[in-house]
Amino acid sequence: MINKTDAEILKRLQQDGRLSNVELAEGINLSPSPCLRRVKNLESEGVITGYSAVIDREKVGYGMTVFVDVSLESHKEFASAEFEASVVVLENVIHCHEVSGVSDYRLEIVVQDLKGYEVVLKQIQQLPYIKDIQSNFAIRTVKSGAPIPL
Repeated sequence: MINKTDAEILKRLQQDGRLSNVELAEGINLSPSPCLRRVKNLESEGVITGYSAVIDREKVGYGMTVFVDVSLESHKEFASAEFEASVVVLENVIHCHEVSGVSDYRLEIVVQDLKGYEVVLKQIQQLPYIKDIQSNFAIRTVKSGAPIPL
C-alpha cells in the first residue's frame, strides 16, 4: 500500500506526466531531492510502469473503436497461453483483458473504418482456439483515460 505523499505524487503525475521534479515537489510541499527519491522508488517498485502521450485516435486516423468478445474452445492453460501470445502481436488490438462471464477475453481494437475492421477480424479469426467472436462498435466515447482513484 502507498502512503499519502506517494498517493499525491501519483495523482499529480496522472494529471500531468510531464511535470518537472521541481514542479512536482513544489506542488506537494516537498523538497526536490526527497520527491525525486520517492518517484524513483515508485518506478523501481513497479507502481509507475511508464510515461506516455495521450493521443486523439481520430486525429491520427483511427475513427472506429470496436470491442470484441472472444470465447475459446478450450480452457486449458496451453490454449489461453497460445491465444494470448498470438493476440499481443496484433497492432490494432490496444487492450486485451481476460474476463469472466460469457466470453473469455475482451479486446479493444482501433481501426480507420469498417474495411479496416474486416482485415483485423480476419486476423482474429485465424488465432488459435477461437470458438466465438462477438463485436460491439463504439458509438462515441463518454469517458476515457481516467486516472486511477487514489
